[in-house]
Amino acid sequence: MELAVINHKGEDTGRKVTLSDEIFAIAPNDNAIYLDVKQYLANQRQGTHKSKERNEVAGSTKKIKKQKGTGGARAGSLKSPVFRGGGRVFGPRPRDYSFKLNKKVKQLARKSALSYKVLENSLVIVEDLSFDAPKTKNYIAWLNGLSLSDKKTLLVLPTEDKNVFLSSRNLPKAKVVTVNDVNTYQVLNADQLVLCEGSLSKLETILSK
Repeated sequence: MELAVINHKGEDTGRKVTLSDEIFAIAPNDNAIYLDVKQYLANQRQGTHKSKERNEVAGSTKKIKKQKGTGGARAGSLKSPVFRGGGRVFGPRPRDYSFKLNKKVKQLARKSALSYKVLENSLVIVEDLSFDAPKTKNYIAWLNGLSLSDKKTLLVLPTEDKNVFLSSRNLPKAKVVTVNDVNTYQVLNADQLVLCEGSLSKLETILSK
């Protein structure tokens, strides 16, 4: 499959790139995508939630009333979960939400996500992008040239470019990553995937391992 390379003004440069069918034209595996996205979101969780249980609440352990003859239920401690200010029953404890996922499954998920973008005509190949200084207005002008200013975009750079990253950081719908950091969640979360011409060969090399 071939795609035209467009310049920063959205015009056809006359050049074309060939997309690997093994990466951009496979039958998408929804289960692999689900597992990879689930792992990504699980890794974002800090897992620092904690509530006090009855043995951790500060308070007296004295029996608050006699066992029998009060006409109410028996009660032994103010720290009981049935009382206001008492401990919580089976409350959240700090834990690690991350889990292992096989490398081949993650590779399959990324290929599936890229194939979905091709099927949806949501993949664009552009000339390599760089700025002399970090300016948000320059990035906005670049998006306007591609008619993508109103869409959620993911730009994939061949190498880290601090000026491009800083120029896009203040835009809520714009995300910039290097080719080494592309993941399934970000690809699917974007309305439009924008690949720099120089990042295509690197991406194919990474996903063909």
